[in-house]
Amino acid sequence: MPAPSAAGGPTWTKWLVVAAPYLWLLVFFLAPFFIIAKISLSMTAIAMPPYVPVFDSLSSLGEKLGELSFENYLWLADDPLYWRSYLSSLRIAFISTAMLLLIGYPIAYAMARAPKSVRPTLLMLVILPFWTSFLIRVYAWIGILKPEGLLTVALQALGLLGPTEQVQIMNTETAVFIGIVYSYLPFMILPLYAALEKLDGTLLEAASDLGCPPMKAFWVITWPLSLPGVIAGCFLCFIPIMGEFVIPDLLGGSDTLMIGKTLWNEFFSNRDWPVSSAVAVVLLLILVVPIMIFQNVQRKV
Repeated sequence: MPAPSAAGGPTWTKWLVVAAPYLWLLVFFLAPFFIIAKISLSMTAIAMPPYVPVFDSLSSLGEKLGELSFENYLWLADDPLYWRSYLSSLRIAFISTAMLLLIGYPIAYAMARAPKSVRPTLLMLVILPFWTSFLIRVYAWIGILKPEGLLTVALQALGLLGPTEQVQIMNTETAVFIGIVYSYLPFMILPLYAALEKLDGTLLEAASDLGCPPMKAFWVITWPLSLPGVIAGCFLCFIPIMGEFVIPDLLGGSDTLMIGKTLWNEFFSNRDWPVSSAVAVVLLLILVVPIMIFQNVQRKV
């Protein structure tokens, strides 16, 4: 029987609770990351697997370090395709996150101010798209946005387009933004709603009684108190959008550059595992900064 701790519970239970998340990170994040990092420092080979393994022998540490190659990272810096893909992904992720915030904030605010009896229904409507496969929902936008799709048919029926005119949105960056905003909107609304629902309505009433205009009261009271939800929603959307592959591949054209598509092409089409692993490592390092900011904000909340 383990001795109880000062708080009244077994000591080993507390250690297990503390160790569980670190064990999870070790198994499902750090271990795969080190495998990818090791592959990124190896040389490409016509074999299976298509690279020269490093750190797999029992040689001395000096010989093992001599096996490492940074040519893949130098290749990323020299080839404009990769840094253009990174910059394009950052731009698309930033614009998409800003659009999601502009659309999601009013929806979340309206949900938080709705009668309590209606809020569960509104929340269910936001979560409802998750009941359908993500891939099917993206494919549905192909049927809507293609030149002879539902959008063209609807505009022709309304007389906004001629009988032979078509909407040319498919295979453009606009279609990518539409797919991203539609797919990630719940990830923005949910943290915003959680923050706005906790807002004390008496603060706004007091501001109104003191003569504060509604718009000023929003910027002075509502917006600062909802900032944790804003930051959480932005990072929950920005981070996965940065590495998005499915939406730009299905809805975007050949001119739509995103690092997720570039990584997929290197891994599956070119079968260049070391370069694709280097692309993944650099992408992860780029995302470490917002992840650290997000964690610091969460600790302060």
